[in-house]
Amino acid sequence: MKNPFSLEGKRILVTGAASGIGRCTAIKASEMGATLVLVDLNEERMQETLGMLASGDHSMFAADLTQTENLEKLAASIEPLDGLVNCAGIGLTLPFKFCGEDELKRIMAINFFAPVLLTQTLVKKKKINKGASIVYMASIDGTVTGHIGNSMYSATKGAILGSVRSQALEMAARGIRVNCVSPARVNTPLIQNRNNISAEQVKANMELYPMKRYAEPEEIAYYIIYLLSDTSTYTTGSNLVIDGGFTIA
Repeated sequence: MKNPFSLEGKRILVTGAASGIGRCTAIKASEMGATLVLVDLNEERMQETLGMLASGDHSMFAADLTQTENLEKLAASIEPLDGLVNCAGIGLTLPFKFCGEDELKRIMAINFFAPVLLTQTLVKKKKINKGASIVYMASIDGTVTGHIGNSMYSATKGAILGSVRSQALEMAARGIRVNCVSPARVNTPLIQNRNNISAEQVKANMELYPMKRYAEPEEIAYYIIYLLSDTSTYTTGSNLVIDGGFTIA
């Protein structure tokens, strides 16, 4: 039987490929037969990811995607894509009354403007094939729930979902699918390296989840693989919540 989740013959670009969900998605996509284009600001760690991929004609592009000229250079350097995964992003926990304009502009630039403008650039340059799949990384925060200290982060993720739904409608005529993945907390460096959250606070927060744990990156990557594969050819404009039951508890 043919594997319905196969990505054989597909060229997939993954941003945020140096770590976390982006790295894991790139690895799993390569194992499913895809040719990967890795994109991240951290060239050293992205090179590590490149070495973890299954064999193939993979490539990488180191760039700050908040800079418009880098979007143009990236688009000019690649062959047309069958999949685009916008994983690059940052977190920022700060009480609303302390949220400054500079912090808001920075997180919006990275989490919203960069992925949306990258997608737009690739579409304009005809670097997204008919029948391709575009996946954005959102979050339950801003799309389903809200949490104290997350007003700016949640705003970026809510904006992503709003844009995805309209993009899906506009690109449907070309068979291009556009979807969101909205995880709850995931065991990635974004969580592990936060200096303002103690191990005790993390453990207490896990108790709020029916499954008493956070997701592993692989558990999110497999949902992204589904959206990239031909198994999901009738799925577009969706927001796939992956939260271990958190939002129904």
